[in-house]
Amino acid sequence: MPKLKANNSTLKKVLGRIARYRLNAVLSILLSAVYVGLSLYVPILAGRAIDNVIAPGSVDYAQIMLELTKIAVVAAIAALAQWLMNIINNSMTYNVVKDMRTEAFDRLMKLPLSYIDAHPYGETVSRIIADVDQFADGLLLGFSQLFTGILTIIGTLIFMLSVNAPITLAVVILTPLSLFVARFIARRTHSMFARQGEDRAEQTAFVEEMIGNQKVVQAFAHEQANEERFDEINKCLSESSLQAIFYSSITNPATRFINSLVYAAVGLTGAFAAVAGSITVGGLSAFLSYANQYTKPFNEISGVITEFQNALVCAERIFALIEEPTEEPDASDACVLDHAEGIVRANAVAFSYVADRPLIKCLDLDVKSGERVAIVGPTGCGKTTLINLLMRFYDVNAGSISVDGTDIRNITRHSLRRNYGMVLQETWLKEGTIRDNIVMGKPDATEEEIIAAAKAAHSHGFITRLPKGYDTVIGEDGGSLSQGQKQLLCITRVMLCLPPMLILDEATSSIDTRTEQHIQHAFAQLMQGRTSFIVAHRLSTIKNADMILVMKDGDIIEKGKHDELVARGGFYAALYNSQFAR
Repeated sequence: MPKLKANNSTLKKVLGRIARYRLNAVLSILLSAVYVGLSLYVPILAGRAIDNVIAPGSVDYAQIMLELTKIAVVAAIAALAQWLMNIINNSMTYNVVKDMRTEAFDRLMKLPLSYIDAHPYGETVSRIIADVDQFADGLLLGFSQLFTGILTIIGTLIFMLSVNAPITLAVVILTPLSLFVARFIARRTHSMFARQGEDRAEQTAFVEEMIGNQKVVQAFAHEQANEERFDEINKCLSESSLQAIFYSSITNPATRFINSLVYAAVGLTGAFAAVAGSITVGGLSAFLSYANQYTKPFNEISGVITEFQNALVCAERIFALIEEPTEEPDASDACVLDHAEGIVRANAVAFSYVADRPLIKCLDLDVKSGERVAIVGPTGCGKTTLINLLMRFYDVNAGSISVDGTDIRNITRHSLRRNYGMVLQETWLKEGTIRDNIVMGKPDATEEEIIAAAKAAHSHGFITRLPKGYDTVIGEDGGSLSQGQKQLLCITRVMLCLPPMLILDEATSSIDTRTEQHIQHAFAQLMQGRTSFIVAHRLSTIKNADMILVMKDGDIIEKGKHDELVARGGFYAALYNSQFAR
């Protein structure tokens, strides 16, 4: 029952999307009716032509030619109606799919980081790409065959009743067997298609992960292990796919068998009726044609039901993404932070990613405007988590963080983040020109401003050596640029924006020593008068910080200037001495 309820709920959501294109749906049904009506009129015309063959030497050729001409005209109009119907169905299907992809991607842009961190990227990509494609195939099949099939069944019943009611009754009595078999099998294939979708998503996630990290895989000679893991996932997908397709493929042969029984019953009863004189040979020919046309949609509809089961499973996964709770909206009275002074305070902040595993317990912080604050500590101590909280990528569980005296939960996220410039250890560049990547934070920047920022970041030199300079197109994540060059471009982005607050998370980790010296000098100029948070592992780069926060197990255990902390001989002194011990 739960599966059935889930199916009904998903179906309602799908119908809701289709309702946006109700005009197209109405036109499609009307054209289906025209196509079916004309297709069903052809057997009548053919029967009349047969009845004009009266006896040897007694054939009404003129009447036969007239009926054949009518058949040609009717068939041509039916073909035109079917062609227009297919165009409308394609338009309707891919508009619905476009809407769903747009909704899914829009929701993805509004999801909290906690969702992104908790779900493999490949699985999310699979939902937006592969699942939507599967859904489109099922929906298109439904539009193209379901309407036509239902109208054909109704139309043939009407035509058969007009020809001979008793024979029609025999057809109607046997038909429900076909529907029962199709429904029986379809209800049992839902869980199989669900498992297939999960296995496909797992495979997509694994492949994407391996492609994105192929250097690491080869560096650690992990190819064989990955091949074995892929074979395992691929085997699971193969088994679930074969199982789902095998059971669903039983539907068509089973319904065909029942439909053949219907056809045989019509032929037998019709033959007796023709001998008795209650139906003409032409009428029996038309009736047999109707019986065939009547049973054919049941085969098609059974195939549609099977495919639609798969489509609904994919739709469930898409809607699950679309309906994920978005990032908690800004407060209705949230203010816009125009240009921050850079006074940052944290009061009794507590935070954990997992409820039963606290990370930050009671963190206090008081940063004055323009101060340079370095954050150091062992891996996993909470440095990056603190940055996430400052930027409101995550909200604190307890306590508060304020900027210029206002709790950041009462500031719009967009304006808060616009006041920070961030350079991370992990670089990210989008596909486009060098200029496109530099002006991301300031789209209206002039050429002079772009070049000045590049010179300050020491990226102007290598940019001008590229084939088209600032107009050079780079691929996803920087293409063939070196890691150092990519990081310089990320630094240039921040240099161009000149935000009032900075976050530098190992910003020069991929740059050579000589260039790093230039960058550190540029950063020193950039940080003048700006509140800066510097996450660093190389302690030599933070000697001049106004305040050094030493973190361990989510707490600030020491704070002060470099000389003070070294003289104190505590945890920081041990870290510093370990890096410079002879």
